Amino acid sequence: MRLGRFGDDRIGVVRGAFVHDVTAALEVVSPPAYARSSGDALIAGFERLRPRLEAACESAPRLDLASVQWLSPVANPPRVIAVRTNFGPGASGGDPDLFLKAPSSVVGPSEGIELRFPGRQTDHEVELVAVVGRECGTVEPASALDCLAGYCIGIDVTLRGGEDRGLRKSLDGFTVLGPWLTTADEAGESPRRRIELEVNGERRQQGDTSQMRHGIAELVAFASRYFTLRPGDVIMTGTPAGVGPLEPGDAIDCRIEGLGEMHVDVRAPRAAARDQR
Repeated sequence: MRLGRFGDDRIGVVRGAFVHDVTAALEVVSPPAYARSSGDALIAGFERLRPRLEAACESAPRLDLASVQWLSPVANPPRVIAVRTNFGPGASGGDPDLFLKAPSSVVGPSEGIELRFPGRQTDHEVELVAVVGRECGTVEPASALDCLAGYCIGIDVTLRGGEDRGLRKSLDGFTVLGPWLTTADEAGESPRRRIELEVNGERRQQGDTSQMRHGIAELVAFASRYFTLRPGDVIMTGTPAGVGPLEPGDAIDCRIEGLGEMHVDVRAPRAAARDQR
């Protein structure tokens, strides 16, 4: 299943070129539970809710896929866990270099990226994102993928400078997730999933998951040593070569094989935009 949030906090199931608005089927999950508190109750209860969602698709209002404004498919991630330098030649060697980003940095593709520090380099990093589906702690790599609800595309945005890495990557809008959550069963376990990013039609990043130094299962297992992972936790798995700077007015298009594609616009700081009027 491909499950997303759009518009005014509505829930849609993507089938072909259409989005089925199944929000009404979630009356058993109140909005405060899944959209305004830490953790994602929709993801936590997905297996229980899945039959309702599938049945609702048959009669739900249907929207053209191209008309939908996507929000982050994860409403309130308890944590955003990222990894440094996870792509490239050579053996993995050592443990993954994990760090945290603020959950408040998460947005959907329709919300765009605001460059809040004019004159300072701000870079794009496209990544495959794993989303935790159930509580798990200290899991082994062999069973780590069983903890996942699914996957989505992510853009890890980075302000360059001397501040702490987590701070420079935690500005509002600096973790873009979308366009929807592809459930683990639908995504499958592909050892080589292609990843691409273009800016203004120019390809900047391309690679595939076989180039990861630490695979998804290893990252999940390693993170679970430090945290009891919770439904909605987001694990960003690293970016291929080609990281580059963004400018106001840029248009980003990125895609990951089997997970879809998303478009994200880059804008100037709001205060600067007001000054220009």
